[in-house]
Amino acid sequence: MDELLKEYAELERELADPAVHADQARARKLGRRYAELTPIVKTLRELDSAREDLAAAQELATEDEAFAAEAEALTKRIPELEERLSELLLPRDPHDGSDVLVEIKSGEGGEESALFAGDLFRMYTRYAEKRGWKIDVLNATESDLGGYKDVTLSVKSKGTDAEGVWARMKFEGGVHRVQRVPVTESQGRIHTSAAGVLVYPEVEDVEVEIDEKDLRVDVFRSSGHGGQSVNTTDSAVRITHLPTGIVVSCQNERSQLQNRAQAMHVLKVRLQALADEEAAKKASDSRRSQVRTVDRSERVRTYNFPENRISDHRVNYKSYNLDQVLEGELDGVLDALADADRADRLASAQG
Repeated sequence: MDELLKEYAELERELADPAVHADQARARKLGRRYAELTPIVKTLRELDSAREDLAAAQELATEDEAFAAEAEALTKRIPELEERLSELLLPRDPHDGSDVLVEIKSGEGGEESALFAGDLFRMYTRYAEKRGWKIDVLNATESDLGGYKDVTLSVKSKGTDAEGVWARMKFEGGVHRVQRVPVTESQGRIHTSAAGVLVYPEVEDVEVEIDEKDLRVDVFRSSGHGGQSVNTTDSAVRITHLPTGIVVSCQNERSQLQNRAQAMHVLKVRLQALADEEAAKKASDSRRSQVRTVDRSERVRTYNFPENRISDHRVNYKSYNLDQVLEGELDGVLDALADADRADRLASAQG
């Protein structure tokens, strides 16, 4: 705790230095760490103060009943502060303050699945707007009816909150299933289809080295709604990483050079995430991993339109406000996932 307090004091000193803010990336990194440590330091100080007050109240309790009541209240308060401090000191995901890349892909269900992928895209976009995050579309392939066969997003936080985009979005990875009457259904029957979501932390210092010999680079014309070409030059870029089979496309920048640079960045982020996942699997077989296929049987969440119900199958979460969730009111289900993860980590630390 002494080392933590020293670090906190040093962060305060650095952030008070105007020269530090000339480097925005450094200032943002320091600000996030400061925000991460603030609740720990605050709780520690409250706990120390409560313990001192308890000792004083116990000494004076025999002389004044008011001090006896205060001692009783502090006796209940201290364990609460100790539990909160234990939770705050749990090992954090090192990427919790990171921005993310999100990929949404249609799966089973044809055009209906692509429409649902579009619903998920709008849901995340609206949630990002509510959080004050910035979204950039890096690549998108639209379907004939206005959905998405696939879409890749960059989601960035504008602030220096301890809880970054990854902290909120990391459990979104997996297969999302929808139950509703598709617009293409003439008999009014309810259909089930699925779309896949993959979320990657956007690591600032990607340590992945890529050999150009391991890449196949294809160029093609950017396309718009329904696959219609909207560019007369081959500016879109598709990069295939041959050893892993990872394919990344980018067509939203104006030039081939810009699209290639963006695609290479996404590839590095995905390779870093793959390396992190493999390392974590070696360290712990119990670590949750994202579903890599888009199959209805491997679902993490179901969106039932007839009942206006959203269900997350990992934490038995259920709520009948699907219409609000699709408008970006995601905090309920995300809080349930975060609470379950925190409880698991606390149980593991105590066990």
